Amino acid sequence: MFYFSRRWALALGALVWLTPISWAQNEWPTKSVRLVVPYVPGGGADTLGRLASNHLSKVFKQPFVIDNRAGAGGVIGSQAVVKLAPDGYNLVVSGIGSHVIAPATLNHVYDPLKDFTHIALLGGPPLVLVVNAELPVKDVKGFVQYVGTQANGLSWGSPGLGTHGHLIGELLAQTAKINLVHVNYRGGAGAMGDLMGNQIPAAIVTFSSASSHIKSGRIRALAVTSAKRLSAYPEIPTFAESGYPNLNATTWFSLSGPAGMPKDLVDKINAEVRRGLQAPSVQAQLAFEGIETGTLDANAFLAFFKTEIDRWTPLVRSVEKNKL
Repeated sequence: MFYFSRRWALALGALVWLTPISWAQNEWPTKSVRLVVPYVPGGGADTLGRLASNHLSKVFKQPFVIDNRAGAGGVIGSQAVVKLAPDGYNLVVSGIGSHVIAPATLNHVYDPLKDFTHIALLGGPPLVLVVNAELPVKDVKGFVQYVGTQANGLSWGSPGLGTHGHLIGELLAQTAKINLVHVNYRGGAGAMGDLMGNQIPAAIVTFSSASSHIKSGRIRALAVTSAKRLSAYPEIPTFAESGYPNLNATTWFSLSGPAGMPKDLVDKINAEVRRGLQAPSVQAQLAFEGIETGTLDANAFLAFFKTEIDRWTPLVRSVEKNKL
C-alpha cells in the first residue's frame, strides 16, 4: 500500500506542477512582447512589422513594442533574438534579405532554419525595373534591344551588392544575354536619387522605394516581378508577361522567433497576423507601395521558406564568388 500511495502521490504532484505551465502557454502573453525590426524605420519591413504589432497588441491586450536594430542587411537585429528563450516574448521581422541572402554570403552568422522558429509570412513588395524618363524605351523588349546597341553595356543601380534587386538584375542579364554594368548603392534611395538625376539610366529596386517617383512621372516603370499586375498600378506589366517568367519574385518579410517555440503558440500568432493584415484598411494602406500580404499558415510558410533558400542560395554564392 505504501508503494501504491507514494506512486500516485508523485503522479498527482507532477500533474499539479505541470498545470500552471499549460495555463501560462494558453494565456500568452502576460506581459509586453518585443518585436525587433532589423532595419531602419520607414521601409517595408518596418511598415509590415508595425501593422502586425498594432493588431497583435489589440487582440492580445499587451504591448508589442517595436525595436529597430538596423545593420548588416538585417543580421544584427536577427542576432539579437536568436539565442533568447523561445517563449514568444522576443520576435523578429525576418525575410529574404536577412534569412536567405545574408546566411548564404556570411558564413556561420546563423542557420536560418535551425536557429529560428518561422511563424508567419507578412508579405512585401515586388521589385521593379525603372528607367530615367528620358531613356528612349517603353517596355522590357525595348530595354533589351537598347542595351544591345550600347558598346560598353548599360549602367544600372541596385540597393546594394547581393541584395534582392541585384540578384534580379543579374538574372535579367543572364536570361536576356545583355551587358548590364552594376552600380552598387547603399539602399534604394541612393539609386533613386541618381536615376532621377540622370547619373544612371536604369535601376532595379523594391516597388515601395520607387512608387512615389513612378506616380510623379519622373521615372518610368517597365516591369514588376510580381506574379500578376499590381491592383494599384494595372498599367505596369509583369516580367512574365514581358517574356521572362523566371523573374518572378517578392522581397518578402516575415515574423520569426528563437528556435523551439511551441507549435500551438506559433499557430496562434500566425492566425492573428494573417487576420490582421487582411483587414480592408490595411490592404488599402499597402496597395500604394505595391505590398502584398501573406496568407500562408505556419506549415505552408515553412515550406515556402525552404524553397526560397533552395532557389536563391546558388545565385547568391555565384554573385559573391564573381563579385558581380
